[in-house]
Amino acid sequence: MKRIIQTAALSAAAFISAIAAGNAEEWRFNNFLPETRPETAELERFVEEVNAALEGEDKLKLYSGGSLGLPNTDTLRFLPKGAVEMSLIWANYLGRDAPALSSVVVQGTIGSIEEFEKAIPTVREIYQEEFTDWGVTSVGYVPIPMLSVSVFCRDEPVRTIDALKSKKLRVWARDQVETFTRLGVAAQIIPQEEMYVAMKTGVVDCALYPALYAHTVSLQEVAKYASFLYPMASGPYVIGVATDKWDATDDATKAAIATAADALWERTNQYEDDFERELAAREQLVADGVTWGEDFSQEDRDLFVSNVTEIWAELAEEAGGNAPAYRERVLTALGR
Repeated sequence: MKRIIQTAALSAAAFISAIAAGNAEEWRFNNFLPETRPETAELERFVEEVNAALEGEDKLKLYSGGSLGLPNTDTLRFLPKGAVEMSLIWANYLGRDAPALSSVVVQGTIGSIEEFEKAIPTVREIYQEEFTDWGVTSVGYVPIPMLSVSVFCRDEPVRTIDALKSKKLRVWARDQVETFTRLGVAAQIIPQEEMYVAMKTGVVDCALYPALYAHTVSLQEVAKYASFLYPMASGPYVIGVATDKWDATDDATKAAIATAADALWERTNQYEDDFERELAAREQLVADGVTWGEDFSQEDRDLFVSNVTEIWAELAEEAGGNAPAYRERVLTALGR
């Protein structure tokens, strides 16, 4: 009888241990942004708040800078299959698999904070709908600042679209390739983690990039000249979890993630200081040896915006499906 009781006790202990191990399951949170990005600091705080709400249990662990080796363009492939439990997602990287997502907000078509704030609720709604169709649940969002995009060049200053026509330009999205191609500029997509080497070795002469983030990729070391071209609003980053994973998650974990995600959005969905931060970033770049030139002319900037707006319509039509309707919903939100 004693042996039976001992066996039963051991079985109960093993069962309790198994439950504890299950509850302590680590969620790997894939973050493709560099550790030096301000958004990464906010994600680190998000992770800390989730784990604190779960009474110190390290449920989430953040892996930044693409350290897990998962291409951000493949998120809709690896996340639903469970390669990681959670991932940061940017819709504009997903054009190959989900063209409708990448054309919801085409960068350069929204040029003011006022317009941007009108569009954000609609953009979030669209993301939630579209990601659901891919087996991904949007559990949080991280705003992207209202950025100022500049042309950084290695060997000489470039301040006109005409001058840019003789250069090889690095960009990061297809809409930019299409727009610059229409303007007569040779543009190619190069991931930001490869941009430094591409500039240093002459694969490209110039790179499109926000001054605000230039230091996070050491761009000032390989580009000695820069000039502002256009303001850029983007849809927010999405924090995604495979829908089947999310549906099977316990209520306590869901609540902790939802509360931390709401706090993350509340403290970061602010844009009033973006331009001041941009100017401070430019000053630091100048202090580090970058020659900051005059802005591209208003004529050139208007030319770029008019072309990218046409590209937006064309890409939406090409994507088909829900893409044209998504574009119309965003335009309606903008009051256009």
